[in-house]
Amino acid sequence: MAKPALDIQVDAVTGEWRVDGMPMILVPRHFLVNNHVAVEAAVGQSAYAKHLHAAGYKSAWQWCEKEAAHHGLSGVAVFHHYMQRLSQRGWAQFDVEAIDAPAGTARVRARHSVFVSEAGPNAGRKTCYMFEGWLVGALEYVRHAQHLSGSLVAQETICAADGGVDGCVFEVRPFNKPANGDVHATK
Repeated sequence: MAKPALDIQVDAVTGEWRVDGMPMILVPRHFLVNNHVAVEAAVGQSAYAKHLHAAGYKSAWQWCEKEAAHHGLSGVAVFHHYMQRLSQRGWAQFDVEAIDAPAGTARVRARHSVFVSEAGPNAGRKTCYMFEGWLVGALEYVRHAQHLSGSLVAQETICAADGGVDGCVFEVRPFNKPANGDVHATK
């Protein structure tokens, strides 16, 4: 299946970038990663991850809500579209390996992560935790639109910067379900 091109508009007066009508900011990758690393060093990875999760969750929900309306999408198609657009914008190449919206589970593999690219394959730690809140926000949006409730969590179980040879793996599950539970494929 061919991936649709991004519809990018740049306002000649304000310089504002829009993709599919949504305001965007174009920055060099090193700028974003350098800021990410500086904040992580200042407040610690655990505290930073908590703040990133909340902000990423909210942003993913808002993005999914707007894109679902803009493109007439519903159900897991919204989640797949989100992963596709993240892939097109340089964060990583996201592959949805399994998703079951009613069960609140998903498994997503991220290859060529911006964070792994900057940290290197031998960083000795997981570097892609920023994506966790995005996955939870997107899948909870899909579930909310289907009138399903319940909190979800995501965990980066494998990171390419910590020895993961084929990318990073994220597992999404209900908050009260033990980790490494069954994730059903319903692509």
